[in-house]
Amino acid sequence: MSGLCGWIGHDGTAVENRQLIEQMLKPIVRFDSSNAQTLIGARAGLAVAANNNGMHLYQKAGILVGLWGHVKFQDASLNQLIRTEGVAKILADNWQVKGEKILAGLVGEFSLCILNEDSGEVVLAVDRMGTRSLVYQISREGLVFSSSTDSIIQHPLIQPEIDPQSFFNYVYFHMVPGPGTIYKGQQRLLSGEYLVFQKGTVKIGQYWKANFSEMESCSFAELKQDFHDLLRSSVREAAGNQSVGAYLSGGTDSSTIAGVLGEVSNEPARTYSIGFEARGYDEMEYARIAARHFATQHHEYYVTPDDVVAAIPHIAAVFDQPFGNASAIPAFYCARMAKADGLDKLLGGDGGDELFGGNVRYAKQYLFSLYEYFPPMLREKIIEPLFLKMAGGINPLPIRKVRSYIEQARLPMPARMETYNLLGRYGYQKVFTPEFSASINSEQPCILINDTYRQVHASSLINRMLAFDWKFTLTDNDLPKVIKACELAQMEVAFPLISNEMIDFSARLEPRLKLKGTRLRYFFKEALRGFLPDEILAKQKHGFGLPFGIWLQDHKPLQDLAADSLIDLKLRNIISPEFIDKLLSQHLNEHASYHGTMVWVLMMLEHWHKQR
Repeated sequence: MSGLCGWIGHDGTAVENRQLIEQMLKPIVRFDSSNAQTLIGARAGLAVAANNNGMHLYQKAGILVGLWGHVKFQDASLNQLIRTEGVAKILADNWQVKGEKILAGLVGEFSLCILNEDSGEVVLAVDRMGTRSLVYQISREGLVFSSSTDSIIQHPLIQPEIDPQSFFNYVYFHMVPGPGTIYKGQQRLLSGEYLVFQKGTVKIGQYWKANFSEMESCSFAELKQDFHDLLRSSVREAAGNQSVGAYLSGGTDSSTIAGVLGEVSNEPARTYSIGFEARGYDEMEYARIAARHFATQHHEYYVTPDDVVAAIPHIAAVFDQPFGNASAIPAFYCARMAKADGLDKLLGGDGGDELFGGNVRYAKQYLFSLYEYFPPMLREKIIEPLFLKMAGGINPLPIRKVRSYIEQARLPMPARMETYNLLGRYGYQKVFTPEFSASINSEQPCILINDTYRQVHASSLINRMLAFDWKFTLTDNDLPKVIKACELAQMEVAFPLISNEMIDFSARLEPRLKLKGTRLRYFFKEALRGFLPDEILAKQKHGFGLPFGIWLQDHKPLQDLAADSLIDLKLRNIISPEFIDKLLSQHLNEHASYHGTMVWVLMMLEHWHKQR
């Protein structure tokens, strides 16, 4: 996928500046060896690395413009000019006239920089879903920026210092959520954000926010037709003129993409699936059902524990900060299959759950929300005193379930969604050393969660949860997981279900069409009934989950790697040695899948350290 990097405010000769920008480029092209172009000024540098028409640069009279990604304008006249003048020049010309208003008319997936050496002004922006990340740091009246933190720390203006708070946030979220990064002083632009830097000061703004039209009503037939048209146009545009295949997990999203790809390309889609020899984890049969239904050219690979051992150091290296989503492993092996077949790009189904209401917790939170309809007097004077004072362990199962329901339902949103958080279940005081705990704010994850939830402009519970997940599930987790896994395999990836047009369509769907009672993604499934196989529509959601904890029980090389990693992590005085010992000796034997997740998160933290 490559990236973008640059700076303003650092003096050097033309030769020195070119050497510096090339040094910053090294981490960006380390894995996929993309083509790169650079622009050099007197006190500035800018570079973009990309393949397949994802690189756009322009320089004239002190103006430097770089764009990484694929974009178009909502203004048809500007789109006409792209063919003759290029998108970078159009951005330069229109920024001088319209300022940040030009950003609102951009659609696609991108990160960009507009730099004016004469005025010292720099503009940075990322797309509406934050698909292409952009990090920045101010230093001595200068600004350094890049799509990668590893690139920024190559610059002499930057003295990298790891932020302990980010380690805590990582263990809580299993990734470092934006706008923070693993380094102090470095910040990541959030989805739909832009930055204006001038004379040492920074202004952050949003050129786009989700706008839910919750009262808009259209006929189902009209919505279904619009949806099918959008699916075809989004897949067609994502595929472009490249050699393209599709991830196929056997779920509704990946199966839909595979089926539509075959339609728009007028040939069998090439599809790629991962399986596991582990009970309860292998979804290959559903992938085969979809492959047969759409007559795809199907390819399969069964990931083994040995594959996991081999991939872990590489997965840790390709991420520029700690990342703990184990599904990056199967995503990588899938992309490697496609690369071996000579493909240029894979299409992923990510985003369907978060646009159309497909996550199981949406239904759970709906059920919890019903508790609010009981009169406060009844809840506070009768129900809660009756059930919450009962000793939990000695009562019959139905009573325990009612008690658990009340305990969770009485919590406000979004705290109610965090009752299953792994770190919360352990207790952070047991997980971290006292010295480390004294250096962080244990409330920061909750502050970030609350701030994100409250900034959502929606009245319905389902839309508030969807917009919340656009940040934490998509931008911070699932999208970088797939993008970086594909980068490691030297494969491009695109996500048709989160095209700008699809986001707008989702925002105007009535809430009841996303979650009808407890029926998940109601409209999505009904609109695709007859197109997708019935078995796919009826299956329970699973995906590419890795059976790491299960394999850890009896695979010696995996056990050794995990144990060695966590023993080394003890020496960093972050995680309590007593907790690590208990995790490996007791917790894993109690529930391998559940506690295996924490082993993975801590192991990947140590391997990230080893790659620095």
